[in-house]
Amino acid sequence: MEPFFDFMASMAGRVTRIIAGLALVLIGFLVLGGIWGWILAIVGLVPLLAGLFDRCVFAPLFGLPFVGPRLRQALEDRGK
Repeated sequence: MEPFFDFMASMAGRVTRIIAGLALVLIGFLVLGGIWGWILAIVGLVPLLAGLFDRCVFAPLFGLPFVGPRLRQALEDRGK
């Protein structure tokens, strides 16, 4: 799982989460509409905000830090 977290902790991972979150929010509001659109938009807020605030929501499930800088440090320490 470390390659996954290496990517998620990188700038490319953050940008990917932001774009995916924006896409889900926009699809929810502009394409679906109604209650399902709201649900999709709320779900899309998770990766959007995680990318914007440099957090990785899956890392704690694998015993890694939630906050981006600490996650990158932990991954670097594991690699040594």
